[in-house]
Amino acid sequence: MPEGLLAALALPGTPIIIAVTLISGIVYGFAGFGAALVFLPVASIAVDPATAIAAFSLGALSSLVTLVPKAWAVCDKRVTLLMIAAATVTLPFGVYVLRIADPRAMQLAISALAGLTLLALITGFRLPVRPGATASTAVAGAAGVVGGATGLLGPLVILFNLASGDEAARVRANTLIFLTLGSLFVLPQMAVQGLLTAKAMWLGLILLPVYGAGTVIGRRLFNPAHERAYRLVAYAIIALAVLAGVREFL
Repeated sequence: MPEGLLAALALPGTPIIIAVTLISGIVYGFAGFGAALVFLPVASIAVDPATAIAAFSLGALSSLVTLVPKAWAVCDKRVTLLMIAAATVTLPFGVYVLRIADPRAMQLAISALAGLTLLALITGFRLPVRPGATASTAVAGAAGVVGGATGLLGPLVILFNLASGDEAARVRANTLIFLTLGSLFVLPQMAVQGLLTAKAMWLGLILLPVYGAGTVIGRRLFNPAHERAYRLVAYAIIALAVLAGVREFL
């Protein structure tokens, strides 16, 4: 058995990471966001943030098969691809911060950012910018820096998309496509800067089918008529993850 796989399986927190991966996939399947907000605060307790981010980015690629095809048909392709390109350009700067920062400080930053995002969603806060090519590029560029450093590509983009005035189905699809493809481009940047270890890769491969199964379950649970209820459930699960992530700092 490969040494990296053995190391991943031997991690004390692997069972917890697998369980939270399934939950985060389910949330992503029915809400279209929130997977990283659920996964990273908890997983970064069990492993260092760089390993958690790399493993999540790899595991999340199962959405390319389970969720992206349907979302692609609904999303605003021009705007979404523009935002993905802008985020990809700035990702290296965020990954550099992740590489040089203290892991414990990054663990706290991840949980704090997840908590602030949840607060913004609950209170209805939206980014005070007018949707358009310039704003989309700027928001996505900032999201690339934040996402490279913390693995949380979504917060700025979620709040921006919610302020766009688009119908809920398109907002959901735009966000889902951005987050899934964004995760794909995180991995090469981490590899270039030496953060993509064999242990992280094997852990991500273990999580790949688990996350995929979660997204399928979440997608099948989703009913547009009860969208508000799903959003509230997602908020509750994110809140629990944030509390778990900050517990040891309190």
